This record gives sequence, C-alpha cells and structure tokens, in this order.
Amino acid sequence: MPATSTNPFRPALFAFLRELQKNNRREWFEANKSRYEDHLKDPALTFISEIGPRLAKVSPHFNAIPKATGGSLFRIYRDTRFSKDKTPYKTHLGIQFRHKQAKDVHAQGFYLHVEPGGSSAMGGS
Repeated sequence: MPATSTNPFRPALFAFLRELQKNNRREWFEANKSRYEDHLKDPALTFISEIGPRLAKVSPHFNAIPKATGGSLFRIYRDTRFSKDKTPYKTHLGIQFRHKQAKDVHAQGFYLHVEPGGSSAMGGS
C-alpha cells in the first residue's frame, strides 16, 4: 500500500528499522538502500511537503523543507567521530520543523521521532 497524506508511514518503515537494528552494518545497508529510500526517505519527504501548508496555518514561523540534505529530514548516518559506539546508522527516523530564523538543530521548533516501540512528537527550544 503506498504512502498517502493521511498515513505516510507504512508498516514497511518499521520492518526496515527493526532489521537495521539487527544488521547495523554498511554492507547490509547498501544491499537494502532501495528499501530505505522507498519506505523511509521518500515517505518522510512526502510527509514534510504535505504538512508544510498545514503547519503554516498554525504558525508561519516554522519551516517544512522537503529536502534529503539540508532540510527538515535528519540524515540516517550517525556521527561516530567521538563515540565508542561505531554503528554507522540511526535506527529511527527524525524530522524537525525549525523556526525560520534558526541556523541549527538546537533552535526552537517541532520534532517528530519515529522508531519501532516508541515514537514521539516534541516541541520547544
């Protein structure tokens, strides 16, 4: 069933994330990258582009930028430079709607965290 504006996140998203939790290796991810794009990245970008006009009605001060890099969607790649845990990928999906004057992820805004066993929506600064 394709992603829709009423439910952009399908069960395949959670299945992929569960498998990634068990196989958090570059080789596995490369072999399953099309699943990542089809079940996580593309539905998330669809969600961001569709929620943008709705969010603007609530507050025109927040951005919904449907870009895989430099937009509202967080990258799946972890920053492992200073971590003992060297697993390369995040096992959740993160989306942030930042204030228009914000320059980084620490600014006020809304955040959506999607993960098997515990998803949440947050707001603040």
